Amino acid sequence: MGFRIAKPSLEYQAASVVNYHEYKIMDKLSLLAEERTILGKKVKKLRRDGKLPGHVFGKGVDGEAVTVDSKDFLKTFHQAGETGLIELKIGKEKVRPVLVRDVQHDPLTDKPIHIDFYQVNLSEKVKVSVPLVLVGEQPESVHLGETIVLQTLNEVEVEALPTDLVEKIEVDINPLKQIDDAITVAQLNYDRDKLTIHADEEEVVVKLAPAVSAEMEKLLEEEAAEKAAQAAEVQVAEGAVPAEGEVVAGEGEVAAEGAAASAEGSGEPKEGVSTEGEKVPTEEKPQG
Repeated sequence: MGFRIAKPSLEYQAASVVNYHEYKIMDKLSLLAEERTILGKKVKKLRRDGKLPGHVFGKGVDGEAVTVDSKDFLKTFHQAGETGLIELKIGKEKVRPVLVRDVQHDPLTDKPIHIDFYQVNLSEKVKVSVPLVLVGEQPESVHLGETIVLQTLNEVEVEALPTDLVEKIEVDINPLKQIDDAITVAQLNYDRDKLTIHADEEEVVVKLAPAVSAEMEKLLEEEAAEKAAQAAEVQVAEGAVPAEGEVVAGEGEVAAEGAAASAEGSGEPKEGVSTEGEKVPTEEKPQG
């Protein structure tokens, strides 16, 4: 998930270091940080000491390298995610309202190794991706294996002031009773006075769909292939023509019988054979 600034104001009203009393954040998370002078490859030592290197940046603010305690950050990030506003207290005087922009992980251990904090202007709206989380009871048909709850949209882009951002939007699936029942973006429950969702209102978030197991799908594919093969055999049998020089079974016998019948019906009896098939004496020529 990421975010970007939406409709920036012409004048950036917040200073690079925010006055805590002017921008007091009620009921928000806080995280202690220290200014960091160790840079480059030397930050490996910080990680061995249980510290995480980080960088604070933002529109119209001076970037700053910081370090935070690894355990404290993981605990805070677990609660805030990428949409929760955090008071990043750097030393004794600086307080920066930030969002966690990005967390880099070690590809082998998957442990965090670097953090990007984005300082926000509390009077300026931002756009973030907010996850959609399903809540409620699945219908009985799901437990019977007849249907499945199919989520087709997992997050939406939300625009709001940093202090109005939400960690997630819950989607109640209790209304899903029949196959093809669906919940769209327009039916989501959220504070429309504070949040604007940038998505098609008719887009389906979750629906109740027929359950097709992998075994059933394989069986249907096998049946379809078998029917296709049978249809191909019928088509070949109906349109078959013997190749040149081939004789279809039974045709040789019919031809032989036809030839004999033709000879019998020609009216020209063979010598010594009557037309009725009886042998007659041949006429002897007189001698002398």
